[in-house]
Amino acid sequence: MAHGDDDRAQTGQRTGRDVENEINRRIFETSLDLILVVGRQGDFIRVSPSVRKILGYAPEDLVGRNGVDFVHPADIENTRSEMRLGRLGREMRNFDCRYLHKNGSAVPLSWTGVWSEPEQQHFYIGRDMTEREAAEARVRHAQRLEAVGQLTGGIAHDFNNLLGVIIGSLDLLTETTDLAPGDQELVDVALNAALRGAKLTTQLLAFARRQSLDPEEFDANERVAQTLDLLRRTLGERIVVSTVLAGDLARAFADAAQFESALVNLAINARDAMPGGGRLVIETANQHLDDGYAASNLDVIPGRYVMLAVTDTGTGMPPDVAARAFEPFFTTKEAGGGSGLGLSMIYGYAKQSRGHIKIYSEPGRGTTVRLYLPAARGDGARHQPDEPTRLSSKAGGERILVVEDDEGVRTIALKQLQSLGYQVVTADNADAALRILKSDQELDLLFSDVVMPGDLTGDELSRIAVTLRPGLKTLLTSGFASGAAQNGTQSEDFRTLLSKPYRLVDLAKRLREILDG
Repeated sequence: MAHGDDDRAQTGQRTGRDVENEINRRIFETSLDLILVVGRQGDFIRVSPSVRKILGYAPEDLVGRNGVDFVHPADIENTRSEMRLGRLGREMRNFDCRYLHKNGSAVPLSWTGVWSEPEQQHFYIGRDMTEREAAEARVRHAQRLEAVGQLTGGIAHDFNNLLGVIIGSLDLLTETTDLAPGDQELVDVALNAALRGAKLTTQLLAFARRQSLDPEEFDANERVAQTLDLLRRTLGERIVVSTVLAGDLARAFADAAQFESALVNLAINARDAMPGGGRLVIETANQHLDDGYAASNLDVIPGRYVMLAVTDTGTGMPPDVAARAFEPFFTTKEAGGGSGLGLSMIYGYAKQSRGHIKIYSEPGRGTTVRLYLPAARGDGARHQPDEPTRLSSKAGGERILVVEDDEGVRTIALKQLQSLGYQVVTADNADAALRILKSDQELDLLFSDVVMPGDLTGDELSRIAVTLRPGLKTLLTSGFASGAAQNGTQSEDFRTLLSKPYRLVDLAKRLREILDG
């Protein structure tokens, strides 16, 4: 009877080991990670089937061969060192190294390994880090662009204030004095140079997502069609332009004028990539960017988009160049061939519009740039072209409160408004403006900068001012237009935004529109 119990016990032990072995076999056969059993000298003894997906080899391709044939040459010494330390310390080791895929590419693997003295074998589990490293690279790239954008926007904002003083002074000099012909010519040259500088800062602010946008619903197909004649004249006869426009295209919600500018910029970039001529294809389509796409493109909000794609048959870009294409001032053109701001402006336009932009390029085959703009949710009003601007000094003696922290800009604004016939009260910050607003002084309009030091911004001051004085009109100005586009729409505070640097004629026109309207 005792012998029978012993036999059953032994059978039970063998059955338990069999179950354990079966579990281990299933883990080995089904693991998504790479499992290796390696001898003391680095020879592969067992290799899990997952090697097919990770490295492109069959397990039998590795068994019996040495790891030195598959480890990246730059990582061999470190791998050998980790193996030696594992044998000496008899403890679990964690390290990273790259293996060579069957196609020759490097595959980053994160390893956990242990040395078994009884078996005289290393046991390793390696996780493919390709997707994780790619995601980390995308995050670093997005962070770098964000940092560059903040720096660029800050510099452009300060430069805008300086240009505002220069342009305002030159405008006043022209309007208020009779200059000799030679002196007037010098003023005109200086003014034109300052206006070109203002255009440059506008491009920088576009990249920094701080330009003033006027989002509206528009038909992208219609805008493309209206631009085609201009494109064909600009690109020349050696570039064949064709279109593939979706018949059921949704209306986009973004700044329509900036859309046309983006299209022209993309087309010119494509032309420059085809010095010997080629084909340019402009395509529109409805696109739905889902959660999966957003997971690998951190700036994307899942939803419906209107896509504009511009494809060329040009020289294309290698991955390292394509990765930097949106950086301001980065260009592969020869000196004088371009500012390097074209794509960065489009990048800023896409981001500020809550859209997305993507480059697909292969050297020798061409490039496709896809711009995604949010699809509109309802009917929108058509954009009406601006009336021709002209200087109007028909001020009725209205009193204007100017709030500007920059002394130079504040002084020029004071002189500009006085030259137009307005009475002016000034404040250098929001707190000082509030004291004036709470006083008995008569005021017709608040003219305030948006970005100011202190607890209150210009738009917040504007809302308080209207609460304190219900009939008060407001006009905001900024080089940033910060917060002008939020959730795809503009708040009422920014409907009448005057972007810096502004001309005297623009200030005069906007004031009359607000005061008379």
